[in-house]
Amino acid sequence: MALLQRQMLKLLMLGVAAGAVVTAIPIKVLSAQPDTAVGSSGMNLVQSFVLGIVQGLTEFLPISSTAHLKVVPVVLGWGDPGIAYTAVIQLGSLAAVLWYFWKDLAQIVTGTAKSIANSDYSSREFGTALGIFLGTIPIVFFGLLIKIFYPGFDKSPLRSLAAIAVYSIVMSCLLGLAEIFGNRKRKFNEPMVKDGVLMGLAQTLALFPGVSRSGSTLTAGLFLGLQRAKAARFSFLLSIPAIAISGLVELKDALEVGLGNDGILNLIVGVISSAIFSYLAIAWLLRFLQTQDTWIFVWYRLAFGVAILVAIGFGVLSNV
Repeated sequence: MALLQRQMLKLLMLGVAAGAVVTAIPIKVLSAQPDTAVGSSGMNLVQSFVLGIVQGLTEFLPISSTAHLKVVPVVLGWGDPGIAYTAVIQLGSLAAVLWYFWKDLAQIVTGTAKSIANSDYSSREFGTALGIFLGTIPIVFFGLLIKIFYPGFDKSPLRSLAAIAVYSIVMSCLLGLAEIFGNRKRKFNEPMVKDGVLMGLAQTLALFPGVSRSGSTLTAGLFLGLQRAKAARFSFLLSIPAIAISGLVELKDALEVGLGNDGILNLIVGVISSAIFSYLAIAWLLRFLQTQDTWIFVWYRLAFGVAILVAIGFGVLSNV
């Protein structure tokens, strides 16, 4: 009972902290027109809460949060919350992963600082930090290229429901192959910068909705021979800079557009919901992968992609 109470207190504190991120937004953005404001396109608090749950559960499970955030509103007949809104509520997931791994992060930071001070770069902490840093460069680089040279990418066919379905099916096959051919003998106890770089390259595929950031990096980790839980753990650590950068960049864009009179409240609800369910998803998946394989996600992603294609083919869903 005491353990349950501590976990509930952690979740409550996490929700408050995540909400505080959004409440720090300057009041001047309230002057934006409702029809152009982020998070105010006909959304209500229930929808914001549900989208926060979707974001939280799918950000760290290898099934693609951006795909589900695009598909779920379409299936339920809601208005499109917009890519800026869905990116900003990722800050809830960021708060969750920082909260869950704060001891690991503190150890990495202090260990890296000691390594630099002593000119000893053989420590596990320094290797992990360098792997995360180098692994973040590819997604930042390609993300900037897309933002600068392909400003219409958000509305391109590469982000349509049909494309999402294809990405999901392809990634389900790759994850299945990783399960079959990965030896899963390595524990990531040794500082392998190569793992960070290769998993970082795989992470760039997540720029396409339906690929999944955690799915692509977990798949790469399994191909590299990492144990499932260890691959997932490093995948989550590697996701921190990417989630932070994308969320903060879109938050900046959201502030320029404005949040509308109901936009701030919608974002607060979405961020808090996202933070709580992200924390639960992280904790569950790490325990699950200690004893189980990833075939449940392989079959889910395959079924998810096929269902979308069938729905589009029969006219149930439009290929938006």
